Formats: sequence, C-alpha cells, structure tokens
Amino acid sequence: MTLNDGTEIVHSEMQENETVKVYIEKPDEKYCFRHATCWLPQYKWEDIYQFSREDIEKFQGIIRSTAHLIMQFSQEGGFENASGL
Repeated sequence: MTLNDGTEIVHSEMQENETVKVYIEKPDEKYCFRHATCWLPQYKWEDIYQFSREDIEKFQGIIRSTAHLIMQFSQEGGFENASGL
C-alpha cells in the first residue's frame, strides 16, 4: 500500500508462529529512508528510525483498520491474489 505522502506499507507471508511482519518505509532526503516494523497480531513495534510518536500512532491506526486483510492476504500470497481490489 502506498500512502499519499509516498510512505510504503508492505507485509510478509504468515510465519510458522502465525505472526506477520508489516514494514513501513518513507523516502527522506536527509535520512535516505525512514522505517519501522510492526508485528501482527501483537502490534509489537521495533526498529523505528526517524518516525515520530505521532507518525507511529497514525500507522498504528492504518494497520489496525486493515489488519484483518493483512492477516488474510499473508496466508494467501499477498495482495496480488486478493480479489475485488
């Protein structure tokens, strides 16, 4: 998924332990890329680089609103296999 400001949000396939890695990155002139990782279904954040608390709260809301789809697509091969989108 690409947000209007150029931020990319992608996810992994479901891991054996039933977690999914959601990776967020945004191009930045000063830092090259800002990035963060969120693990579902725990919503555990790690490796946050140059995103503010407000940024992470915004991403948390986006991920929460789409988590059911992310979890589903992670088991079915991703967005390219999603129907109706």
